[in-house]
Amino acid sequence: MSVSKLDEEEFESGELDRDDVFEMLSNQRRRWVLHYLKREEKERVDLRTLVDSVSSWEYETPADELPWKKRKRVYTSLRQSHLPRLDETGVIEYDRNRGEVALTDEARKLQLYLEYVPEDDIPWSHCYLGLSGVGAVITALAWVPVYPIGELSAVALGTLLTAMFGASAIVHTYYLRRNRIGHEGPPKR
Repeated sequence: MSVSKLDEEEFESGELDRDDVFEMLSNQRRRWVLHYLKREEKERVDLRTLVDSVSSWEYETPADELPWKKRKRVYTSLRQSHLPRLDETGVIEYDRNRGEVALTDEARKLQLYLEYVPEDDIPWSHCYLGLSGVGAVITALAWVPVYPIGELSAVALGTLLTAMFGASAIVHTYYLRRNRIGHEGPPKR
């Protein structure tokens, strides 16, 4: 995609249209590039190192065990298509002559778009709504004195409800970190 497809004012201001962001992030290799750059502590990354990591994730095989043709395929698509696209949007700086790539501050804005509800997951709002319903039922059973809930003291009831929401919050935090760009390990597909 060329710069002409982007609205000139949006491009010059560094603000991308939501559709452009989704189009840019729709490609798995681009997301892997951003993931790798985000978790690296170096300011600039060598293209060959980046290709090795992306190839390894894509083929689920260590880079040194991959055939040359598979790594070449990834190298060519990154060099000719994906890195220039990310560079033109201002998310990375790609020095084609030196074969170096660096993440820019604009990449932080993409984090919001990458923290999504995976296809095989339920929205957390539904989980918390369900927990609230269970909490309301437990509270009603304690108020009506139905055994065994009616036998609980106010402290025990409060502890039970707090534990439910606390456990849910811990699991929620774990899933958010796992879906975050730049987390440890290979990114989720």
